[in-house]
Amino acid sequence: MALKRLTRQRKAVLEVVRKAHNHPDAAWIYQEVRKVVPKVSLGTIYRTLEALVEEGYLIPITKAGEATRYDANLHPHLHLVCQGCGAIVDLEVPLPDLLTPVQEAHPHLEVRSVEVTYRGLCPTCKAALKG
Repeated sequence: MALKRLTRQRKAVLEVVRKAHNHPDAAWIYQEVRKVVPKVSLGTIYRTLEALVEEGYLIPITKAGEATRYDANLHPHLHLVCQGCGAIVDLEVPLPDLLTPVQEAHPHLEVRSVEVTYRGLCPTCKAALKG
């Protein structure tokens, strides 16, 4: 998959998010990209993230009242949000078809996607409780 315009900024943003395993937000991405492209603006980061989502390179993870975070793992997977530290952990498990039954039961709606988020503790927070 090739980017429409492979600018230095787009390449840097995509590289930073792909290397991160913490589902970063725009502020974190901005700080990391500035190490490679010092004069990049926060506005450019937001526009670049929007374009990368629109083009299918990143998945936004949104939660009301919190900054949008970004996931470069495009394989179907679930997330666990740690109730201790807020980390988002990828869960690679077979996914059930939750879309088709809803579409069949409600044909008057256009259901486009499903989000399921687990809540619990990441390994670090779980270990801290035992320690």
